[in-house]
Amino acid sequence: MTSAAGTWAALLLADPSPCLRWLVLTQLLQRPAGDSEVRELARLRHRDARVAELVQLQHADGTWQGVDVRGAGQHGPVVATAYALMQLAYRGLSLQHPAVSKAAEYVFSQQLQDGSWPLEGMSWPGKVDRDREAEGYSMIPLQTALPLRALAACGYATDSRAERAYHWLLSKQLPDGAWPTGVASGNLGGVGGYRRLAHSRWGCRTNTTAALICLAFHPKRRTSPSARRALDLLLGQETRAAHALGVEVARLAGAEPMRGGLTYFARFDAALLLDLCWRVGAGPDDPRIDGLAHFVLQQRGAFGLWQHRSQPQVSRWLSFDLLRSLSRLGQSSDWISLEPRTPFAPYPRRSKRY
Repeated sequence: MTSAAGTWAALLLADPSPCLRWLVLTQLLQRPAGDSEVRELARLRHRDARVAELVQLQHADGTWQGVDVRGAGQHGPVVATAYALMQLAYRGLSLQHPAVSKAAEYVFSQQLQDGSWPLEGMSWPGKVDRDREAEGYSMIPLQTALPLRALAACGYATDSRAERAYHWLLSKQLPDGAWPTGVASGNLGGVGGYRRLAHSRWGCRTNTTAALICLAFHPKRRTSPSARRALDLLLGQETRAAHALGVEVARLAGAEPMRGGLTYFARFDAALLLDLCWRVGAGPDDPRIDGLAHFVLQQRGAFGLWQHRSQPQVSRWLSFDLLRSLSRLGQSSDWISLEPRTPFAPYPRRSKRY
């Protein structure tokens, strides 16, 4: 171990969270499952402050309500439970944990016959006007992507019930590889400027990102053409935002509210995009990914760690996340890029009439 690696490793292993220490040992330092320290931390993970809090807040039917998960107050128990499962999964807990398995069974119990989850009880756009007839959305990919992401992250990706959800989600993918805002009055919903994809007419960045995360957690679908095409579209937008680095990490760590519907991925989080790159099998031979990695490395601070700008208490979680992504980039060599790098402007300037 180099001195630089020894510095960041020592700092990360000094974190009070046994979940983070366990993840550092197993996923960064490659300690085997039989290692005595790994086994001890695996037993201590239930004492993690956020894990203990979520377990205490879980209701008898396996759910969490909106008031139990910061930012989920506008949603019903399906989405609130999905958010709680995402946080537990990020700490390394899976379907073997009683709280996880109980919550997962509740989420599956709300699944519709076609594999999706209902829009009811979720906070999505209300009414839209089409030909002077107000009608709400009948389909939004997020309605299934959010609960499916939580289940897949906890280890249920290959469950037959989850596979039905994957089939439904893939059936909503547009021919160009993106996912739309949704369907209202039989038409594709409009795409707000902040959610536009540079090379897709109807593609929505929020729905496309959410669907891609689901695919990225599947052992086989993660490298499928559907996943790679979606990632290619997301990488097509040339955006660097230091202030947004680690937004998703802060949410999953429980420090930032998991707030938003179509606005959930409004900010360009380079840490999230790098995480998706290695999961899908994309590498630094792609100049866009190489540039993204260099941008992230430029944000690195003293002692080899990254500082989260708005939530400094999750800086070690962010550092772990970025170190894992950077160490795993390029492990697959068959990535082919099809999209050029394109500057992004959410709302292009209009020329003045006078």
